[in-house]
Amino acid sequence: MRVKGAQRNPTLTPFSTRAHGVLDYASVVLLLALPRVAGWSRPVTRLLTGSALATLAYSLLTRYELGAVKLLPVPAHLALDRTSGIALCAAGGIMADEPPVVRAALVGLGLFEVFASLTTERQPRA
Repeated sequence: MRVKGAQRNPTLTPFSTRAHGVLDYASVVLLLALPRVAGWSRPVTRLLTGSALATLAYSLLTRYELGAVKLLPVPAHLALDRTSGIALCAAGGIMADEPPVVRAALVGLGLFEVFASLTTERQPRA
């Protein structure tokens, strides 16, 4: 049954590329600070540091409002975000020696990255 006036395949895009850029740089700070402030293990700290530095690098290279060099198209940036998010989710699943709260945080961070990558506009607004 179809509701009158409902779209068949609505697209959820709450994030502009500018807002996504702000999230990118904020996530770099979060990924660097969180494991250090919370006193998490060296492997988790290294993982999140690597993720933060990669995010910083490809954000600076992205063709959006907050990119510095503007080489990387937004869809490629979003694909890297999805890949990073999936990797963080997987890490939360395979780092069995970590406390449950750390593993849950990794999955939560990963799911947010995947969500943001799927709900961001594909082109900067003019």
